[in-house]
Amino acid sequence: MGKKPAVVLVFSAAVFAAVPAQALGSVSFESGRGNDKTDMWRVGWQWESRKKWLARGNWYVGAYWDLQLGTWITNQGKSIVDVGLTPVFRLQQATPSAWSPYMEAAIGFHNISDTRVNASRVTSTHFQYGDHLGAGVRFGGGRYDTSVRLQHLSNGGLERSNPGINYVQLRVQYHFQ
Repeated sequence: MGKKPAVVLVFSAAVFAAVPAQALGSVSFESGRGNDKTDMWRVGWQWESRKKWLARGNWYVGAYWDLQLGTWITNQGKSIVDVGLTPVFRLQQATPSAWSPYMEAAIGFHNISDTRVNASRVTSTHFQYGDHLGAGVRFGGGRYDTSVRLQHLSNGGLERSNPGINYVQLRVQYHFQ
């Protein structure tokens, strides 16, 4: 790992450690399809922040940490392990309704087990930035959540080559509270 990703990871760990300890708030499962017919699935664990930003009427921006473990399965049958930590910002309702829509955006950090996705897609680093945009709905008294996400992973130009990979994902989430 180069110097820049190491600094980013140390800084992120410090920020994460500085956040007051909170109980696990939810779990998730997501599946998607990316470039070169690369399939992916992930399980995740989320810790929600109690802070509310930009509150206007019944809407505010909230945040949560998303820790994920998953795999990419390439069109050649190869598996690549993906571990990620992402702070996610979500525009959501302050007083949820029966079907509460939301939008979210995030930029996080991923580590993949292999830099060779397939013969034509080779990343130069195991470290990858992962950003996504998503839209979804929370329902069932706030216990359930489903969304569609567009995610891009790449090394952000830290080294060449940097082909990146894009995914369309479907995600379900169960909230404990």
